Amino acid sequence: MITIAFLLGPPCLGPDWSIDSDPTVDDRKSENGGSPGTDGYRGSCSVSLDSMDGEEEEKKKGRVKVENVGGKSTVTRCFSCYPLKLILPNKAGSSKSDAVWIYALSYGGGIVSGDRISLAISVGDGCTAILTTQASTKVYKSVDSKCSEQILEARVGRDALLAVIPDPVTCFATARYSQKQVFRLYADSSLVLVDWITSGRHESGERWEFDLYRSMNHIYLEEDQPLFIDSVLLDKTSDTSIAERMQGYQVMAMVVISGPKLKDLRHQLQEEVKQMMSARSPNSSRNYHIKSEFQHSPTRLPLIASCSPFGPQVSFKIFTRSLVPGQPPKGIYCSVFTHPCMIYLAPSQALGVVVRIAATTTHSVYMFLKHHLAALEPFLGAAPYCQSGR
Repeated sequence: MITIAFLLGPPCLGPDWSIDSDPTVDDRKSENGGSPGTDGYRGSCSVSLDSMDGEEEEKKKGRVKVENVGGKSTVTRCFSCYPLKLILPNKAGSSKSDAVWIYALSYGGGIVSGDRISLAISVGDGCTAILTTQASTKVYKSVDSKCSEQILEARVGRDALLAVIPDPVTCFATARYSQKQVFRLYADSSLVLVDWITSGRHESGERWEFDLYRSMNHIYLEEDQPLFIDSVLLDKTSDTSIAERMQGYQVMAMVVISGPKLKDLRHQLQEEVKQMMSARSPNSSRNYHIKSEFQHSPTRLPLIASCSPFGPQVSFKIFTRSLVPGQPPKGIYCSVFTHPCMIYLAPSQALGVVVRIAATTTHSVYMFLKHHLAALEPFLGAAPYCQSGR
């Protein structure tokens, strides 16, 4: 998501761990393409859904636990069940870094209508973990209006770092997709989150032709104090088409950087985005935010971005609703894509920053991420998206 710290194997693998370089693939292998290969990987952890019949939904959840063993970040538990497969790479970067990389895959290379994929990850105190993918997450067309779902629940320990750096989601025509990601942090935890979507299969002429895309990202501090609440909804049933609302842009992305370990990166990213947009929009005195009017500008920039800080110490000047009836929200950043509700903080108050990006090509976003997240290499052992740019 490096010779890796757990290369020699964790001392306690538990009953959920299996080394399986040649997994059994169901009918999706012939219908939707072959299963991703595992060459060059230490192993995977998965079981067949058939063996889970009759068990509670909670027991079907994929689980990863990263703990400090002998002074190294180590995977001590890894479990997944169909259609999710987790792979632990043998090499993903520098052996000098203390980080574990976890690849989340789906059998057949995509998410089928009606799939429900759930993963819980725990990163122990002082550990570093990266959750990533091998390629874009493809969401196949909806059958009988069924929605495909992905849920991620993550706990990040004290002085720990979690980086969630996937490739984009690509929804096929008529697809219905919903994801929710919940992160629970301590004040000294650090988080990198990239969440992005493309307009579809361009080679097939598809542009924003899916029926539904919903993405929710919630970040909480200790005692369930909301820190960052974000929701994106692209629904085909609106009065205007998704393509019209996107104003010619083909990719939408969000990057969240939070925590004390990444303070320098946050400040650098804010300054770089500000300079980039000032250079591209010389007549604008503030960061560019996507307009609510559905107009196509003849001077459309190939990539636009905005950057805003968030944190627990705020002055509530632009809040439009409370999360708890009758109570004001306490120190969160809340936004809905079509009706933004943004809180601006002084840099000294912020715990994190959120960067929003819209671009005309997937390649340009890969290059943006590669450039602006390169400073993570000392933490992760490899620069994010360093081999991307598809």
